Amino acid sequence: MSEERIIELEIKQAYQEDLIQALNRVVADQQKQIGKLEETCKLLNDKIKSLAMAERNPMSAIDERPPHY
Repeated sequence: MSEERIIELEIKQAYQEDLIQALNRVVADQQKQIGKLEETCKLLNDKIKSLAMAERNPMSAIDERPPHY
């Protein structure tokens, strides 16, 4: 191999290493976002379930005696 060809390959390798590091950062950031979105979805799902249960028993709060009795 000629000296120029070796230098060209080394330059390409350096660019690829930089690209891989950049892509790894992007993937790591996306994984953090996915984790936050999963937690938000879980909280929203729990809230929807609790509202649905409250809607099934609307009279339970009305039937309770007030605290001053």
